[in-house]
Amino acid sequence: MNFLYALDLLGTGVFAISGAMAAHRKGIDVFGATFLAFVTAIGGGSLRDVFLNIRPVWVEDGNYLLAIFAGVFISIIANKQIYGLAKTLTLFDALGIGFFTVVGTQKSLDYGSSNMAAMMLGMFSAALGGVIRDVLINETPLILRKEIYASACLSGALLFVILRSLGVDNWWTACISACLVFVIRILSVRYNLSLPKVENKV
Repeated sequence: MNFLYALDLLGTGVFAISGAMAAHRKGIDVFGATFLAFVTAIGGGSLRDVFLNIRPVWVEDGNYLLAIFAGVFISIIANKQIYGLAKTLTLFDALGIGFFTVVGTQKSLDYGSSNMAAMMLGMFSAALGGVIRDVLINETPLILRKEIYASACLSGALLFVILRSLGVDNWWTACISACLVFVIRILSVRYNLSLPKVENKV
């Protein structure tokens, strides 16, 4: 199995857990949790594929749907254990955006995108599923809060492009870039870090 394909499936499952956990936290039923898991897992990647003018991969590959259902199942049978481990959605969300940043950037480059466009599409792949999730449960999306979120994705995408241009092995390029996204996101939450905000001088 191709490494990036496996990483994409893993990210899909992790984001499905994130979406289902958000639904459980809001007291949403199983059907609603499954729907929220679905849109969280495939929302960003589907938009990326639309920009690349290709059919979203989950339409043709049933393994992505299986990964989503597996994520929902795990969130149901191990909800209390997962919640205690992850401390809300932070851990699974950070894992998901790390995986999806790498996969989105790689796929965009494979389809002829420029380095800058590939970085942006990698960020879209990672961040927009969470945006859809938060909007549907009536919360302010993480990308619009002062937390470091999309900038973590951009940092990982930039590192991916640099390492790839240097000829680093694809496996190491993907792992290091995904880890950078994860570490930046976790540290920003742990130490309450944020980017400078624009002051209103009016």
